[in-house]
Amino acid sequence: MICPVCLGSSTAKFAHIDEKIYWRCEDCQARFLDPVQRLSPGDEHAHYLHHENNVDDTSYQKFLQKAATPLLEKLAPHCHGLDYGCGPGPALAHMLTQSGHKVRLYDPYFYNNIEALGDRYDFITCTETAEHFFHPANEFERFNKILKPGGWLVVMTCFQSDDAKFTNWYYRQDPTHVVFYRHETFQWLANHHNWSCEFPVTNVVLMQKIPARMPPNCPSDET
Repeated sequence: MICPVCLGSSTAKFAHIDEKIYWRCEDCQARFLDPVQRLSPGDEHAHYLHHENNVDDTSYQKFLQKAATPLLEKLAPHCHGLDYGCGPGPALAHMLTQSGHKVRLYDPYFYNNIEALGDRYDFITCTETAEHFFHPANEFERFNKILKPGGWLVVMTCFQSDDAKFTNWYYRQDPTHVVFYRHETFQWLANHHNWSCEFPVTNVVLMQKIPARMPPNCPSDET
């Protein structure tokens, strides 16, 4: 079984729960549902329609503030960003826009704006989305491609930390959650993509695309 996060083959069966099989990656420490047991796109979409993520919901905004606050502390004024996997109610994008930034939206079900994926960004937000990725290696590679050097990626997801509680963990019980990240998983991703990595608050990781250093004696593009 190939790990969908790091594409490594050092995996082993981790748990068998209610006829579902979960795997563990020894390289990046991700846990993931067996790919053959994922929902169909139609069933996945139907499940998302039950989410109540309203832009004007103050409690939802407070929840998203965990990602917004550390990101805003890093950003210069008037940055250009992408809310990736924004869902039907892009509350975080609204909050960041109110703070003076320009934010484009992308969601494969609700804002399938493919053109947005061809732009480059000062920041990308990915909140309560990464756990849904069928192919996270490809998704994080995409982030690396469309982030400008020095750009920031903030990911908010519920980190998996206690194997003994995995069976009854509410986050696992959502049928659309197919991959579960640990601190070590994000550290692996950061090292792989040459990003910095910090954990400002619980269940949030903030990563920066480190600009490539210019080789010695290499002239710049400036005249």
